[in-house]
Amino acid sequence: MKLWGGRFSQKTNHLLETFNASITFDYKLFKEDIEGSIAHATMLEKIGVITSEELKLVIKGLKEVQEDIEGDTSILNIENEDIHMNVESLLTQKIGTLGKKIHTARSRNDQVAVDLKMYTKKKIQGILSLLEELLSTFLTISEQHMDYILPGYTHLQRAQPIRLSFHIMAYFQKIKRDYTRFEDVLERLDELPLGSGAMSGVSYETDRVLMKDLLGFSRISDNAMDAVSDRDYVIEFQSAASILMMHLSQISEEMILWSSYEFKFIEISDDFTTGSSIMPQKKNPDACELLRGKTGRVFGNLMGILTVMKGLPLAYNKDMQEDKEGLFDTVETLMISLQVLNEMLKTVKYNKKQMFDAVQYGFLNATDMADYLVYKGLPFRECHEIVGKITKDCIEQNIIFEEMTLEMFQKYSLLFDASIFETISIEQVIENKKSFGSTSKKSVLISIENGYDFLKIKKH
Repeated sequence: MKLWGGRFSQKTNHLLETFNASITFDYKLFKEDIEGSIAHATMLEKIGVITSEELKLVIKGLKEVQEDIEGDTSILNIENEDIHMNVESLLTQKIGTLGKKIHTARSRNDQVAVDLKMYTKKKIQGILSLLEELLSTFLTISEQHMDYILPGYTHLQRAQPIRLSFHIMAYFQKIKRDYTRFEDVLERLDELPLGSGAMSGVSYETDRVLMKDLLGFSRISDNAMDAVSDRDYVIEFQSAASILMMHLSQISEEMILWSSYEFKFIEISDDFTTGSSIMPQKKNPDACELLRGKTGRVFGNLMGILTVMKGLPLAYNKDMQEDKEGLFDTVETLMISLQVLNEMLKTVKYNKKQMFDAVQYGFLNATDMADYLVYKGLPFRECHEIVGKITKDCIEQNIIFEEMTLEMFQKYSLLFDASIFETISIEQVIENKKSFGSTSKKSVLISIENGYDFLKIKKH
């Protein structure tokens, strides 16, 4: 008989039983469910619902149930629908009627809410650790390649020369924002829903503060109806995960481009690439392509939970059972993606000569030539037009700025003098960037130092 079956005279149809059950996926919450049940039972002992001796038996029984599930998940029964009723049923088999007492003053509605919050808290903490490792890798790469120069791109066209370290530290800033987004999610979800009952509270003077402390939450929920119906934290998690995966996809896309024969800026290690079954020469950046591809499934999981929640009346509805599979999938996808990207980046070799050669062809110092004329007193728009004409003529003559003579420059403006050659040298172009946060060596070193300061604070 179902644990809720007293009101029913007919057995559940086998199709509905299969359709209704969530044990095939929510078994992942068994540790959280048992941890929550121990805290709840401890509270029941404090308010006199069970004795101290009964509490000892309950805790011993729950720990044995956890060991049993860890050893063999096949003991979980689809007829018991979900992890909550499976745990209670297994506990009752061990300690008898006493096992039925621990559901006093709680509902599966607040039980699943606390389980899912505890699971999400743990996973966010793991994700933050992985993000710290990735951020640390960016800092190491930046320090090791300070004097590597490559084109910066806009519209995928060569734009201005930059340091590779500057480019990598742009990744750092994106992932740093992701880190703080997950921190925000963690802070908001850190609210205990257990003790809310089905949706309106319970008829016992429970000690929710005790359960909060036992389960490591920072505060208790203020409204029982909201507590059991809230899945904002799942949506926020999925949103933060989607933005993070978008960034991982962007990084992966650049690695794919840079490793192509057309760019040849980098070489990805053999252990993060694969070959072709028919073309012997191929070395495919499959790790990066999978990272790029898996972003779609994480986006899909976000849209899934938003769609589930968009039309639900308060409070709990069975639709909300659909909150878990997408969350579990996103967690697993995100964590393996972070690990793969971090380890792959450590193996990448950067082609300094190829990068610098790409800078020399493409007129990436054109803006600095225009600024040179600005300092000579011309309005920027006139300077822009002059340099545009020089660029057009150089393309037609198949030469670069550095190959021009002073006489050639002065045909466009007598404001040019011999100092133009130093001004448009690639190294000088980079060091001329004086604004805070620029690609100059001084600015990049400050950025790296700030990055280490951020990690130092977060790790403590």
